[in-house]
Amino acid sequence: MAAEDAAEAGLSAERLQEAEEEAENGGSPAGGGEAAALNGEVDCKKVESKNLSVKVGESEVETEEERIEHESIRESDSNILDVSSDYPREKHLSIQRQLGDLERLADLNEAEKKPCPLCPEEKFKACYGHKLHRHLQNLHWKISVEFEGYRMCICHLPCRIAKPNFVADQMFSKTGAHYHCIICSATITRRTDMIGHINRHVNKGETESRFITAPAPKSSCEVLKEADTDVQVLPNYSTPQKTDSYFNPKMKLNRQLIFCALAVLAEERKPIECLDAFGATGIMGLQWAKHLRSSVKVTINDCNENSVTMIQENCHLNKMKVKVNTKEEDNYEAIGDGEENSNTIEVTKMDANVIMHLRSFDFIHLDPFGTSVNYLDSAFRNVRNLGIVSLTSTDISSLYAKAQHVALRHYGCNIVRTEYYKELAARTVIAAVTRAAARCNKGIEVLLAVALEHFVLVVIRVLRGPSPADDSAKKIRYLIHCQWCEERIFQKEGNMVEENPYQQLPCDCHGSMPGRTAVVLGPLWSGALFNTGFLRRMLFEAVQYGLDEVQPLLKTVICEAECTTSKNFSTHSPFDENKQGKRKNNEVMRNATKRQKTDNSAEHPAFYYNIHRHSIKGMNMPKLNKFLNCLSEAGYRVSRTHFDPMGVRTNAPLAQFKTVLMKYSTPTYAGGQTEGPLHLREDVQVGDQLQAAADSKAKDDEFREENKSGDTATVFAEDCPTHCAAD
Repeated sequence: MAAEDAAEAGLSAERLQEAEEEAENGGSPAGGGEAAALNGEVDCKKVESKNLSVKVGESEVETEEERIEHESIRESDSNILDVSSDYPREKHLSIQRQLGDLERLADLNEAEKKPCPLCPEEKFKACYGHKLHRHLQNLHWKISVEFEGYRMCICHLPCRIAKPNFVADQMFSKTGAHYHCIICSATITRRTDMIGHINRHVNKGETESRFITAPAPKSSCEVLKEADTDVQVLPNYSTPQKTDSYFNPKMKLNRQLIFCALAVLAEERKPIECLDAFGATGIMGLQWAKHLRSSVKVTINDCNENSVTMIQENCHLNKMKVKVNTKEEDNYEAIGDGEENSNTIEVTKMDANVIMHLRSFDFIHLDPFGTSVNYLDSAFRNVRNLGIVSLTSTDISSLYAKAQHVALRHYGCNIVRTEYYKELAARTVIAAVTRAAARCNKGIEVLLAVALEHFVLVVIRVLRGPSPADDSAKKIRYLIHCQWCEERIFQKEGNMVEENPYQQLPCDCHGSMPGRTAVVLGPLWSGALFNTGFLRRMLFEAVQYGLDEVQPLLKTVICEAECTTSKNFSTHSPFDENKQGKRKNNEVMRNATKRQKTDNSAEHPAFYYNIHRHSIKGMNMPKLNKFLNCLSEAGYRVSRTHFDPMGVRTNAPLAQFKTVLMKYSTPTYAGGQTEGPLHLREDVQVGDQLQAAADSKAKDDEFREENKSGDTATVFAEDCPTHCAAD
């Protein structure tokens, strides 16, 4: 009875054993007294037995938690490999870069059978290396979460112990599988929740890991070189969703075009203040400062703190001085000294709209991720007169009519997929730029418009004043596009409503086809897309600085601007023509408004035709260069276009375009042995002429008169615009 009471009171095991022995023996007087004392002690403690048992249970819980915590800390300390002393906090051993790193953690145990570093012994017993490799690969590594080159593997260690439960005076502590966040110290059980947790960090701009210090990313940075400029980039640098400092090597051509435009402006006036509103790695601003030197004062801006840090490191890498300003008041005053800041790049951390509202620039480049319409009002607010604004739009899905509702939402423009969709995209962007400039009482002069696979680049010159703004706004028109033959024409100026808009189209598809055949697109820019003089100076700068990749594109664009096939390009500087002294560039640039009022016939024709789109079935087309010569000999202006490698820019109507194309095509059955004028049989030719005459009511009388005289073939060879006669 004494033994049961002692156990109930929670006494030690030794005294319990002594009490049992004395109770069995009956005890001597001394022993009996000891037993009696023990019984008295038990009787005194019976009243508080319940409270005492609870206290002992709580002390055991605390002891158990401390033991588990010390064991986990001791295990992690023994298993962490190659941890630098500079780390403010050690990363958890479940966060590794490669599977081999986990295996090396297990190799720290010299025993033949090795335990899993991420599982307790009761869950996964020690085993041989090949079995451990399968376990790590199929369990921990397979369902890990990746972030910036690291893998957050699933962990089964007792890192997070649930609140203990007391059931029938027994303690249960649940330790489940979980992930350790690389950014914060959170532990999350489900993989989908972990991915969402990381995405929330990224959306908030929190990508700097608390477990990884600043020296760690330096080892993982890669140094790229472009145009004698070195830049450090982070892992996954070409994926904007996975890195802060986005760098796209495919945009090299875009950067060279912008550099040539800035070099031309730097020759007109010095020094100029230029802004790269979205710096990312700072590659573009570094190229400006490194090659143009004292001619420019470069400001690189980005709203992301990690990108600003990367820009500063890249400036030091290229031996450039850095001036960092994050306060708006100090920003404007810091640029005043020209000689002091000639070799200095200013790095700012603020929103692009804010810095363009606060300061004035001569050259502004906008290259956001997607559309740039959100920054146009700020760009034209303080840009200086005769300055240049260049913008790169990468939302090609909407501009190229793959997402038409997005184009309507962003640009307020209705577009469809056409054969000239790239030029349509460029005119859509320029129309949005024109409206934004007009709201600030500024007009524009388009210097360059390029639309390639990955981007649409527009370079414009700003003309201050309400008159240039009105002249530019008048060039925004709607386009009538025939969906049957791809013929197109801009609507006439004026506000009067026409009774039949189809009459403006040169084709007669509306009369011969049922239903509605045309759509109205726009509003679009109807003016010129290129400035020939500016492009020639850009080509000269490209030759001077050895930019070989951009020279073929500039030559093609110059021919397109002049709408000619000749390729005569001068290699001397346009600024060296007057040796007596430099002209005042301001006086030359003030004539830009007058140059806009020149004859419209000097401008290149709008849009182009694709030779494959209008090829004749069963015919072999002539070579493109030969077709251009034939169209030029017919008296039309013609050139190739950079928008489409098989496109032809010409002022010839579509009917005459098809006539010349058919004339110099050869039948497929002839094997294409000869290229020359097409000779049709007399009966086929007369039959086609009769069919064309039946469709044209205006030529019925002439057909009857010539048919009586027996000279039908000659009349139709001269008058029919859609068919060619035999030679």
